[in-house]
Amino acid sequence: MAEHILFLTGKLAEPSLRKVLHAMQPTEFSYDVCQLGISVAGLMTADMIRRRLVDIQGASRIIVPGRARGDLDALCEHYGVPVVRGPDELKDLPQFFGRAGEEPDLSRYDIRIFAEIVEAPTLTIDGLLARAAYYRACGADVIDLGALPQTPFPHLEDAVAALIEAGYQVSVDSHDTDELLRGGRAGAHYLLSLKEETLWVADEVAAVPVVIPSETGDIDSLVRSVRTLQARGRSCIADSILDPIHFGFTDAIVRYRDLRRMLPETEIMMGIGNLTELTDADTAGMNALLAGIASELGITNILATEVSPHARSAVREVDLARRMMFAARADSALPRDISDKLMALHERRPFPYTAAEIAEFASAVKDPSFRIQSSTDGIHVYNREGMQVGTNPFEFYPGLKVEHDADHAFYLGVELGRAQIAWQLGKRYTQDQPLDWGCAVADGADGRTQCGPEGGPSPEANKPADGKR
Repeated sequence: MAEHILFLTGKLAEPSLRKVLHAMQPTEFSYDVCQLGISVAGLMTADMIRRRLVDIQGASRIIVPGRARGDLDALCEHYGVPVVRGPDELKDLPQFFGRAGEEPDLSRYDIRIFAEIVEAPTLTIDGLLARAAYYRACGADVIDLGALPQTPFPHLEDAVAALIEAGYQVSVDSHDTDELLRGGRAGAHYLLSLKEETLWVADEVAAVPVVIPSETGDIDSLVRSVRTLQARGRSCIADSILDPIHFGFTDAIVRYRDLRRMLPETEIMMGIGNLTELTDADTAGMNALLAGIASELGITNILATEVSPHARSAVREVDLARRMMFAARADSALPRDISDKLMALHERRPFPYTAAEIAEFASAVKDPSFRIQSSTDGIHVYNREGMQVGTNPFEFYPGLKVEHDADHAFYLGVELGRAQIAWQLGKRYTQDQPLDWGCAVADGADGRTQCGPEGGPSPEANKPADGKR
């Protein structure tokens, strides 16, 4: 038997909600729409719902606006049926009900992320532990201690021991065989990187060696090294090295393809820093592309760095990219409509409402509070006095008539600034919500990043406290 759903809404959103539901023509559920007598659905609270909703009309589930506040569990107990928040945007209701396919499973991945602490010798043990915690929060599986040329690392053994005690997988990354031996003897799980001439190090320690060519592009020496280690019963990881653009990048990609063909069963690593760190372009797209190549070639290890400020979210990006590519490959699908968190600057659906639809919302407004939305035409600011449309926040100021209300003017300035940035970039703007920059902005244990909540535009948005606009 199909479930019966009761959708709660406000005066302004009711016509749009009915249109969306009618267009869906659902067969898996029947529905009623209950308008609770408030103008802005986004201001709905659990207490308000309990006071105003007397008859749930035989519903087996109640869906409230996505921005409704309060304790929904208490409402569930009161009405005896599930009460859940819907999407922030009415036009996202089809996706909410799975009309765009089932929600992708992003819990799965088969790529191991090595996050390199490139300046490890210069950090204290506490500093290393803090950086490791940050990288683990970003999705890293292995903490890579990067040694520096001509820089002593007297606390290498203590660093490895402290990280292992804290529950980390650890690798030591050095061109100095003495440091590799010290790290391996201290218990490091991986050593980066051995060449054909230094394979003897692997005989001295239990750590898994990551093997690279003896010379740039010498894939034959890499294959010989791998086969030598395998003949000795040792597992290893092969890395044919990703060179920077204009210094062999395209050939390097081809080498990874050739390496996989020559060693079909061997684990492979790709270090992405030579592309992300040495290219002045946003890194999210690069990491998505490289994770896609890794997914196609069965490369199951990626070494990531966050040295340059513009590469500060590389580990988070790789973590999301590996999950997206796994989900796409598992479904034999394109990496589309899986997650939008790698689209930090732009969005595929930035403007959910047309200028005509916003004008319809505006015509129903009967109060002085300003609403701000965006469409392909620009930024729309409206209240009962009318609507202005433009692209420059300064152009709106004379018509807003808030020159004698500093708090109000400040608020509108902030919101119009956000709306302008969103419109220029093609991002969703939602009044009273920070812009969503995807995985480029998130909490960082070492304070190098800042929090940025998710957001999306809503015609119901309004200032919740005093109603000022």
